[in-house]
Order: sequence, then structure tokens, then C-alpha cells
Amino acid sequence: MVNQERAYIAVPMGDPAGIGPEITVKALDKAEIYDMCKPVVVGNTEVIKKALAVTNTKLDIHEISKPSEGKYEHGSIDIIHFDNLNMDTLEWGTVQAQCGRAAFDFIKKSVELALDGDVTAIATTPINKESLKAGEVPYIGHTEMLEDLTNSHDPLTMFEVRNMRIFFLTRHLSLKDAISEMTKERVYDYIGRCEEALQRLGVENPLIAVAGLNPHSGENGLFGREEVDEIKPGIEMAVAEGHNAVGPVPADSVFHQALQGKYDAVLSLYHDQGHIAAKMTDFERTISITNGLPFLRTSVDHGTAFDIAGKNIASSVSMEECIKLAAKYALDFRS
Repeated sequence: MVNQERAYIAVPMGDPAGIGPEITVKALDKAEIYDMCKPVVVGNTEVIKKALAVTNTKLDIHEISKPSEGKYEHGSIDIIHFDNLNMDTLEWGTVQAQCGRAAFDFIKKSVELALDGDVTAIATTPINKESLKAGEVPYIGHTEMLEDLTNSHDPLTMFEVRNMRIFFLTRHLSLKDAISEMTKERVYDYIGRCEEALQRLGVENPLIAVAGLNPHSGENGLFGREEVDEIKPGIEMAVAEGHNAVGPVPADSVFHQALQGKYDAVLSLYHDQGHIAAKMTDFERTISITNGLPFLRTSVDHGTAFDIAGKNIASSVSMEECIKLAAKYALDFRS
């Protein structure tokens, strides 16, 4: 059944030489996507035509200049076209300056649409760091682009897979450096930020579990002092201010408990702790949500896969889930 209040979702098609165009057309060949939302592709029509041919996907292309002009019917792709690529030199699976620049163009336009209220959310496909660098795009990835383009500060990453949500206290740091960042002040701050992010997504009075760092959460200092000296005091500071948080809960059980519905979210202390839990649960359906922006942004959690680009091998499951999750939260999202 079609949702009569379908939200507009911008889908920048990513690096033109990667799998982004392929997984975009494959995802938009699913009728249920159109039952849930109105997807607007922001990209290059000729590349989308190549992706349709490679994947043997039979969809019409409907070029538009703004989202309100779209058909949003299964069988037709509504696309805002950018004439920013030389198709004679474009090659699947290679680092190209023109592709890095084009990918940024697509994202920038999607952000403009979101800031203007023409779309409610953005569901992003993969971009390539080397292509961005070759194209002299001054950002290393999506998060940095979105932070600057929206004048936001320190956006908060959340993974969702099945009914489990995971936040990250630290991300791209060595484990040694990450541990030094696990201060009581940071734990306290992030519990509040996580709660606010969940409320923006429509989750009222969420219960947040903070994962432990050491085996058995340190056994009261027997296996390490981090829980005793920093993590637990940070949780206690947050609880004293009225936040609904518990922990530290041993990391070997907290994610399973979250999957069972005991917690609304888990605050992972470092990158791999949360990534492994999510991706072992369901690699293809682990979707990233960037909180702290003026709009909702979801993303696949895989790269451009240059080694299989243009070969009709890439699965579109993650892209489908990415768009569906944007649609799920879009109408309840509080900017």
C-alpha cells in the first residue's frame, strides 16, 4: 500500500566509476521503494543509462529540474541531471578526477535541496577518497562535506541494523588513542547527544546502554581502571541530570541484548567494537545515519567497489535499506 504522505528523498548517485549508479537503478527497480517515498536521483543521465544497460534493468528516465516535477512511479527514475562528465573518457572502476568532482556536485545539490526543504532526507551512495583528491575536492568523505556545507559541528554517526542502533564515542583513532579519549566528560556529553539524536528520530525517552571496554567491564578494576575511573562516572553524571542510561555493560553481551529489545541504543566506545557487532548481525543491512545535521541523512556502509563496478555483481540490498530507512524516519524527523 502506498504511503500517501511519502517523503522526498534525494539520492546522489555517488562516484560515477563505482557501483553507486548500479545499486541506485537496482534499488529503484523495487516497487516497495515507491510505496514508501519519492526518490529523486541527483546525478548524470548518461551514467544512469549505462547502469541500466549493464544491469539489464528496464526503467524509463524522467529528467526534472526540481523534486516537485517528479512522477515517483515504479518503472520510472526521476533524475536531476548534471552535465559534468566526459563520457568518452569515463571508465568503470578507475580513479578519475572528473568523477570525484562530479560526486561532490551531486552531494552539494542534494544538500541544497534538503536545506531548501525540497527533500526531507538524503540517502547517499559510495564516493571514493582517491577520486575526490584527484579532483581537488577539499574533503575526505561525506561527513566532512556535510558538516561544512551545513555549517554543522561534529555530526554524530549512528548505525542501525534490524532493531539495533549503535552510536560511537570515538571513530577513526588507533585503539590506544581512542582509550585516551574515553573520559567521563566525553561519556556524559555523548549520552546526552545520543538521546537528543534518538528523539529527533521519534524515539521518546530512549534507554541507552554504554558498552564496557575491558573484559567483563573491568570487574571493578581487576582487568583495567577505565570503567571505574572514567566510563561509569560519566554515566552517573548523565543519569544525575535525568538521562536514561545504564552501564558499562560488558561488550560481549550488550549488543545481543540490544537486538533483543532491552535497549534503544548502545554507545560503542570505539570504532571496531560497534562495527563488528553491526556487520556480524547483517552486513548488507547495516545502515549509517548521520545525526546533528539540519536534515536526515542515511548511507550505505560500503565503498565504491571499483573491482566489481560495471559487472552487474554488486548487491543493491544495502541501498534499498538505506532508502527505506530514510523513508521510515523522514516524516517523524525533527530538524
